[in-house]
Amino acid sequence: MDGRTYDRNEEYEQIDRDLERYNSSDKTLGGIDMPFFILTVLILTIGVIMVLSASFARAYIEDGKPAYYFIRQALFAIAGVAIMLMASRFPVAFYRRMSSLVLGIAIICLILVPFIGTTVNNATRWIDLGFTTFQPSEIAKLGVILFFASMICQFKDKMQDWRYGLVPFGVILVIICALLMLEPHFSACIIIIGVGAVMMFVGGTDIKWFVFGAVGVAAAAYIIIVVVGYNSSRIEAWLDPFSDPQGSGWQIIQSLLAVGSGGLTGLGLGKGRQKYLYLPEEHNDFIFAVFCEELGFIGALLILVLFSMLILRGYWIALKAKNRYGSLIAMGLTSLLAIQVILNIAVVTNLIPCTGISLPFFSYGGTALLVQLLEMGIILAVSREIPLKPRRRRKRDDGPTE
Repeated sequence: MDGRTYDRNEEYEQIDRDLERYNSSDKTLGGIDMPFFILTVLILTIGVIMVLSASFARAYIEDGKPAYYFIRQALFAIAGVAIMLMASRFPVAFYRRMSSLVLGIAIICLILVPFIGTTVNNATRWIDLGFTTFQPSEIAKLGVILFFASMICQFKDKMQDWRYGLVPFGVILVIICALLMLEPHFSACIIIIGVGAVMMFVGGTDIKWFVFGAVGVAAAAYIIIVVVGYNSSRIEAWLDPFSDPQGSGWQIIQSLLAVGSGGLTGLGLGKGRQKYLYLPEEHNDFIFAVFCEELGFIGALLILVLFSMLILRGYWIALKAKNRYGSLIAMGLTSLLAIQVILNIAVVTNLIPCTGISLPFFSYGGTALLVQLLEMGIILAVSREIPLKPRRRRKRDDGPTE
């Protein structure tokens, strides 16, 4: 070859340089994260099936239609998947532009609830739309995450300063929690404060303010529960449910009976007994107890593993996000999912006092399910913009050729 030596390494070095230029041209994956999507749809499918199993007895007695709750939940699930896929198509920048509007709508709805809301079990938390009802607290959770992420990106390195990293966030949380306590909706306050604290911590707020905040929240909870007496019966039932087995302790006792009677493998899908009007809210907040009774420890462990995989994948998307705003909203929405799953299971197993916290994708509730799937769609939108990594070829030395 003209007496010259041809070095293959030089060829591969040129390929590497070309790939680096390609990577720097703002290329992204262009598609949603399939593991996250598949896990979401899988958990949703199991949840819809469990609504049928848990609700058919109550639905038959109340409406004469055993599949009433199941059909409604299935229709909302189908619509929710469509909304999730639609939400995944919008750029992350769109959600930043909409953050103020979403939070504003949530606050307006929370203000309207005491005046036009629907009262159920001595709590006014729902607004009736005619064809369904919805809880503004669900929109408030999303609004807090989107708006907090926007403020964190705006303040950037100022988050260590209490005037930027504490006061604006604290004011918003106080306003929302004050409106929620008018309903009252103590569990939503806990969730929103928790996810707000996660956002502030990740955003860079000085750690000392979390210590003061924890003390303040504990003091407020003590005043509300002990001094004011709000839900004091639930605290007593939590500490000793058998002190009032026919009253305040009834729900948690029936829940524990359902969880315990499932054993290792469960009684079988559809064969549970507690759902026959022994366990209140069997198709809603306490659906996990029915799940444990019918599918046992193995089934419960399986669904916990699936939730854990979904949560870990959400955090992976947050770490790989293209920009800080995308990372923050993925982190916040994933943390919201994790908080709700942990608190619901803790309530069902009596690890914490009984309060109204639904299990995502399982508990009956159409509009709540739509909002949850919308949130998963936003995480998928973040995953769609994850930058591509170049495939680097290994350098090979095949030796000189003549």
